[in-house]
Amino acid sequence: MDERGTMTTTWIVVANASLALLYVNNGPKQGLQLIKEMAHPASREKASSLVTDRPGHNPGSGNGHGAFVPATDPKQNEAEHFALTLSKTLEHGRTENLYKRLIMVASSPFIGLLNQRLTGQVRNLISDTIEKDYTRATPKQLTTHLENCIYL
Repeated sequence: MDERGTMTTTWIVVANASLALLYVNNGPKQGLQLIKEMAHPASREKASSLVTDRPGHNPGSGNGHGAFVPATDPKQNEAEHFALTLSKTLEHGRTENLYKRLIMVASSPFIGLLNQRLTGQVRNLISDTIEKDYTRATPKQLTTHLENCIYL
């Protein structure tokens, strides 16, 4: 309960670069309900399968040896794209007043990518950040992992 004695709805995001689980908690002893699952399998692909063009040969100047250097790592690119999608979901939930508190549980370095994409208003609702990948945890295991920051 918050200082006014009303129930606070908390969203808990459990994510890594290829999967995000969004849980809601509607107050003390209400447990966790999974409300959304977002999979992004492209982040798991081998980098080579994400690049559609085969590495070309750039005729370099000088000794005749060229090099192909992709502008960005495709896997990193996919993770950033997923972070943006997830941040839009969190922003939408905030504007719809679906939650008042947010707990972020995400793998490193994905949590950093996600933080960069969040709006200031969403960031203001984050009460706790846990830098772990708990995407394979059951809700019961998750409850144990979260006991220090929320009363489930």
